Amino acid sequence: MTPGDPPGSSAGGTLPVSDHEGQTLGTITEFPAPPRPPGQQAALPAPAQVPSSPAAFSSPGRTALQPPDEITRSLFGRGRLVARTHPLAIDALVAVVLLALCTTWLTQTGFASFRAGVVQAALIAVLAARRVWPAAVFLLACAIAFAQWLLGFPLLGDVALLIALYTVTAHQSRARALLAAGVLEAGAVMAAVRWEPAGTLPRSTLFLTATVVAALFAGLTAASGSRYLAWMDERARRLEIERDQQAAIAAAAERTRIARELHDIVSHSLSVVITLADAAAVVSRADPGRAVEAMTDVSEVGRHALSDMRAMLGVLRTDEPSADPDPKGPQAPKRPQAPQAPQPPQPGVAQLGALVERIRATGLAVDLTVEGTPFPLGAAAELTAYRIVQEALTNTLRHATAENAWVTISYDEPELRIRVADDGPPATPAVPPAAPAARQGHGIDGMRERAALHSGALRAGPAAGGGWLVEATLRPGTTGGLGSASG
Repeated sequence: MTPGDPPGSSAGGTLPVSDHEGQTLGTITEFPAPPRPPGQQAALPAPAQVPSSPAAFSSPGRTALQPPDEITRSLFGRGRLVARTHPLAIDALVAVVLLALCTTWLTQTGFASFRAGVVQAALIAVLAARRVWPAAVFLLACAIAFAQWLLGFPLLGDVALLIALYTVTAHQSRARALLAAGVLEAGAVMAAVRWEPAGTLPRSTLFLTATVVAALFAGLTAASGSRYLAWMDERARRLEIERDQQAAIAAAAERTRIARELHDIVSHSLSVVITLADAAAVVSRADPGRAVEAMTDVSEVGRHALSDMRAMLGVLRTDEPSADPDPKGPQAPKRPQAPQAPQPPQPGVAQLGALVERIRATGLAVDLTVEGTPFPLGAAAELTAYRIVQEALTNTLRHATAENAWVTISYDEPELRIRVADDGPPATPAVPPAAPAARQGHGIDGMRERAALHSGALRAGPAAGGGWLVEATLRPGTTGGLGSASG
């Protein structure tokens, strides 16, 4: 998340997951959604705040948030999903069933009357909208119950007050739940004083208070479970988004690595081939023997480049058998597959001698010096050292009017230092040295990236005494660092 983003912005970073009271339940790390190639499914929507209660799943104008598959597969989960998808219909059905039971009870008591039936029907009917307007339904039910108390007859339909309290507790804040419980407790005391449903005032008060407390704690339990399920669903959705983002990051990193390898191999090989071909064209008439030798070197460099390309791209091949059925039928004999040729190893410091020989064939005198006691570098660091020297010599060959180049490999455990210099024209103070056109491309950036992978540093620029200088330091024992680079 950038400093300018407002709180709760989904631009990226660590987001809190809170309940309806603002208490933090956990945190989720969010990354910007990666672009998806054409033809794939649309990107997932931006993560929204976790609903504070089940009412958020069914409020008008909002899309219902689906619970995880593990929950919806069960019978209980399917019931919860239906109840959240159609709240009015389900609550109306519950109110009808409750009204039928309470009306049956009322007809068998001495309080049966048209007025009592109307009050009981009104008291229960408001429950149909209890999850849409929990607080309003509770207050309306309390008003109807107070009118019942003034009229002076008890009703079994008063259980609607407990259901309304449960709904407020499960869907509203804890402060509202406690306030509603206090109001209902006052009504319980008034009912116990007037009717004494348990026989005596103390027992009636205790009984009605117990029902209020039970409804309160049932609502708190339901609210806690709903918040937990909502948090788990949001967490699963965010983890899925993060998984897709990590896959996109890994794919981008692999594309960068392949592009870097292709640049080093193709750029170096083509530079050598072009130089040798130009030399052969120049000396073909005056010295046919040297021209033939130059073309032989061209062939050698081309084969070597082709071998490097096959070694690099070989890891991208899938040698698994195709899942498509054989057009000749299942009974057709399977063709034996040719054994795969072993891939040549990646070049390293030991192959720098051959690299220098190829460069010398173009007419550039290269001196290779190895200092210090060699120590194991690892395949990745070996390849990095080789590519840095290869790219530096390629730039010298293509863009510098140098006649000599010097390559120095210094072992100083745990560091490996690389120095490549040439004797190009010195930079004059009046005219600042301008980087050649190709040096403004991706070659130096690729060398910096390679050095940074091994916690190293790289400097490339005009040397003090003239020419171009590339210096790199690798620390193979601490790969993955963020080395500095300057140029």
